[in-house]
Amino acid sequence: MAGGWTRDGAVNDQIEDSIRDELARLKARRAPVGESRSHCAECEDPIPEARRAALPGVKLCLDCQQERDRTPQTRAGFNRRGSKDSQLK
Repeated sequence: MAGGWTRDGAVNDQIEDSIRDELARLKARRAPVGESRSHCAECEDPIPEARRAALPGVKLCLDCQQERDRTPQTRAGFNRRGSKDSQLK
């Protein structure tokens, strides 16, 4: 597919890079790191031992985590990896 001044396959590379970035962002969001807290970082309720054992590095109790998951997060609506040509269209 012709892409203006870009090389062949550049558009597909941009799409694959965007998908790879999104997957990395989702994995980073879901994988807590570090030592688990004994009490929730938001409400200070105790975090059950079973939750701390199942998710090393957990910082929130189940109720606070569910509330955070329900809240939509806003993100940029454009492809930051796009070429100059794709941003001008």
